[in-house]
Amino acid sequence: MLSEEEKEELKAELVQLEDEITTLRQVLSAKERHLVEIKQKLGMNLMNELKQNFSKSWHDMQTTTAYKKTHETLSHAGQKATTAFSNVGTAISKKFGDMRRK
Repeated sequence: MLSEEEKEELKAELVQLEDEITTLRQVLSAKERHLVEIKQKLGMNLMNELKQNFSKSWHDMQTTTAYKKTHETLSHAGQKATTAFSNVGTAISKKFGDMRRK
């Protein structure tokens, strides 16, 4: 149980913290407005930022080990599939050629 003195100290601290939070919110809001003004002056907009963020994220993803391994595996599988389809096509062509000769 808290004494009356401790309760009063906590209430005073609570008021002080609330005031500080309000001040910080006001400062943050002012800085955000200033940021928007600077971006507008530089010609930066949301679409440009999204493009830049996407490009950076795509680049970062491509440099991961998991992406590289997956890319190599799929590339190798694609090469094998291409070879297999080519062989099937060659076999079918040969079969048609044999059928024409008969």
